[in-house]
Amino acid sequence: MRVVLFYQSLISDWNHGNAHFLRGVASELLARGHKVDVYEPRNSWSVQNLIAENGWAPVIEFERAYPQLDSNRYDLEHLDLRAALNDADLVIVHEWNEPELIDRVGEYRRQSGNFVLLFHDTHHRIAGHERLPFTLRHYDGVLAYGQVLTDKYLRNGWAERAWTWHEAADTRVFHPLPNIARTLDVVWIGNWGDDERSAELHEFLIQPVKELKLHAGVYGVRYPAEAIAALNEAGLRYRGWLPNYKVPEAFAAARLTLHIPRRPYVRELPGIPTIRPFEALACGIPLLCSPWDDAEHLFAPGRDFLVAHDGAEMKQLIERVLRDSSLAEELASHGLETIKQRHTCAHRVDELLKIYSAVGAKSEQWVAAL
Repeated sequence: MRVVLFYQSLISDWNHGNAHFLRGVASELLARGHKVDVYEPRNSWSVQNLIAENGWAPVIEFERAYPQLDSNRYDLEHLDLRAALNDADLVIVHEWNEPELIDRVGEYRRQSGNFVLLFHDTHHRIAGHERLPFTLRHYDGVLAYGQVLTDKYLRNGWAERAWTWHEAADTRVFHPLPNIARTLDVVWIGNWGDDERSAELHEFLIQPVKELKLHAGVYGVRYPAEAIAALNEAGLRYRGWLPNYKVPEAFAAARLTLHIPRRPYVRELPGIPTIRPFEALACGIPLLCSPWDDAEHLFAPGRDFLVAHDGAEMKQLIERVLRDSSLAEELASHGLETIKQRHTCAHRVDELLKIYSAVGAKSEQWVAAL
C-alpha cells in the first residue's frame, strides 16, 4: 500500500527525539514492500537549528546512514495536497506540524480522500491543555504514545477513536556494538531544554558523578552556559549534539547510562518513558533511572533497569553496577531481550497495520450501509 507521513523532520534529529522512531517506522514499512512518502516543511525548526550549528554536513551524513529514506520538503503555502495524497492508502500526520497543515489534511480527507487518516501524538504538549489548536474532526483516529494520552483524547472528545502506540527501538540501527572499547564509566544522552529537569539533572547525574569522580560524557543540545559550567566543574565532558544514529556507538563506549525523564512525563504522563530507555536497552547497556511510573508495564523494573529514588540512591546504584560486572551483564541482557520480544519498530508496524485494517474494514461497512 501507499503510506504518506507528514513529519516535522525526517532528516534532522536536532532536539527531535521522535526522529528515531519515525525513521524506524518508515524503514520497517519500506522493508515490507510498502511505498512510503515522507513530507516535511522546508523551514522546519529542527533542520534550521541543525544547519545553523553544524552546517550541511549532517544532512549529507543522514542520507548515507539512511539510504532507503527520503523526504519531500515543502513550503506550506505551495503544498499541493492533491498531488501528495493521490492514491494514498494510509496517511499519518505527526503532532509537531503546523496547525494549518493538520487542519488542511483533515479537510482534504473530508472532501476528496479515500484513505485512512491518523494523527500521531508523541509529546507532552497537550497534557495540561483543555483545547487543541486544530481540529481532528475528519481524522479516523489518534495514535497516542501512552494510555494517559489516549484517555485524554477520548475523554475530552477530541477524537472518536484513539489507540495507544508506544515508541520502540529501530533495531536495524540500535543494537549492541561489542567491539567498541568502553572508555567512559557513564554516558548521558539528552537535551537540557526548557528547565523541565534542571534540578533532576543536578541531583541524579551531575552530583553523583562528581562525588564518585567518574569518567563521564554528556551529549545533547540547548545547554546554557551555566549548565555546561556545572558539567565541567563536576568532571563531565560536554560533547554537544550527537546524530541519533550514532547513539549506539556512544552507548557501546560506556559502562552504564541514565534515564532522567522530564517533569511533565513524571507528573502528568505516567507510563510514557520517551525513546531513551528503548534506545539504551536495545544497545545492551545497563540502565539506571530516576523515578518514573511504568504504569503500563512496558518493562520489568529491577530486571531491565534499576530505579533510584533520590540522588544518594543513584550514587549507590552507579557504584554498585560499576563494581558488579555480573549485575551489569544481567541488566543489559534482560533489557535487550525485553526489547527484542516486545518493543521494536517491527512490533509497532504490526500494531499499525492492525489498526489500519480495523479502520478500513469499519469504513467499508459504513459505505456499504449507505
